[in-house]
Amino acid sequence: MNFFVSGFKWVMLISGVLTCTMFFGLIFPEESLKSNFGESIHSRADEILVRNWSALIGLMGIMLIYGAFVPVVRKFSLIIAGTSKLIFICLILSLGQTYLDFSAGTAVIVDSLMLILFAMYLYFSRLSKLPVQG
Repeated sequence: MNFFVSGFKWVMLISGVLTCTMFFGLIFPEESLKSNFGESIHSRADEILVRNWSALIGLMGIMLIYGAFVPVVRKFSLIIAGTSKLIFICLILSLGQTYLDFSAGTAVIVDSLMLILFAMYLYFSRLSKLPVQG
């Protein structure tokens, strides 16, 4: 348990870098939408939304990387990024199951794994601060 908590910055760093790959959609919105959902951009509003969505997710990645190296914001970073990932997973599973065959399906799996690891860290880090019973 202590090893997991003490080495968790590497999990956050890898999770952050993977999450930052969504910046791709900020630069190439059409390709990102096609890859993730198999859809095309049909209006300038679609392009704005895809670029903004990509930027916000990429910023979550930066927050995870920052939290990996600044322990005082680690729990906050995990809760905010984890909540974002949970909302995405719930939306895809409840409204967008047809997108599971695209990269969105891979994202659901990877984000679910990240969520489990984030929850484990939050639980174990809390336990490690409790006084030792003995």
